[in-house]
Amino acid sequence: MLGVAYVTWHLWRITPGGWVAKLVVALLFLLWMAAAFASMLLREKASLSTITTLYELGHPWMIAFLYLLIVFILADIGVLVRLVPKDWLISNAVTMASILGVIAVVLTAGGIHYRHKYREELTVYTDKPLEKPLTVVLASDLHIGYSNRKAELGRWIDLINAEHPDIVLFCGDIVDIQLRPLVEGNFAEEFHRLTAPAFAVLGNHEYIGGEGDAERFLKDAGLGLLRDSVVQLMGITIIGRDDRSNPDRKPLSELADSLQGFSILLDHQPYHLEEAESNGIDFQFSGHTHRGQVWPISWLTDALYEKSWGHLQRGHTQYYVSSGLGIWGPKIRIGTRSEYLVLHIESQ
Repeated sequence: MLGVAYVTWHLWRITPGGWVAKLVVALLFLLWMAAAFASMLLREKASLSTITTLYELGHPWMIAFLYLLIVFILADIGVLVRLVPKDWLISNAVTMASILGVIAVVLTAGGIHYRHKYREELTVYTDKPLEKPLTVVLASDLHIGYSNRKAELGRWIDLINAEHPDIVLFCGDIVDIQLRPLVEGNFAEEFHRLTAPAFAVLGNHEYIGGEGDAERFLKDAGLGLLRDSVVQLMGITIIGRDDRSNPDRKPLSELADSLQGFSILLDHQPYHLEEAESNGIDFQFSGHTHRGQVWPISWLTDALYEKSWGHLQRGHTQYYVSSGLGIWGPKIRIGTRSEYLVLHIESQ
């Protein structure tokens, strides 16, 4: 809350005119924040339409707050080292319009950018026997619910079906915490439109909202749920690890002790990537990071993870860490992208 107070104080100072104008600007900023928090606090009490509206209106506040905080901190540093005149930050209409205008443009552009889904394509070659060349579509972090609603999910299913995949794999955080909008909105029927066998693993958001309810929804949606389990299909082995939110999940060595053919590992959170290499996994797909969703948080995720986004190879094991098809919170991408992976598996 110190950050909120700091930004509100700067908005008060920078707003031109008397105390009434300053009060209006400060209250509008705080009311915007209140909409963001109300959307989360009232999820189980208010109507779906009310929560959806609060999500749409309130959640962009998070990104606006982040950038206002960065701008005002840099401005204060500039004043201290005498690079920025102090009067630029006091009752200055030009400075205020410039800051708010740039942030508004950035948020709008980030919203448009989020709507575009990037198609990442990767071909891997194997000397292990295949029944035929395979096309596998993989996606993570759909976060369907109040923000990413049924119509948007339908658009994503259309994109996946257009690839004519042999298999579809979802790598966790399919549910955005709460099942209520998915059940009342019958989101499950969209997954039934998939034209290929589909499997999924749980992510941390399924655990936050209750993995039992999430498991029932995914089964109702016709997805094969892999919780520390293995399925062999079309000559390949798919290993689905339970999310690391479960402290009792099985070690990968136990799941990989009888690999047959080309192997794909689904593990929502991309920690300890060396385990896949040491256990002879051919390809690991993970998500979770969103690559920070917006810059400069992407710098933080890049520092926290061995690979926070993209393709990696360690020894004979290849990896892809996805920045996610959907998003948590505000539907805005800045410096990152929403994507799905089209993986071609071919014989050498």
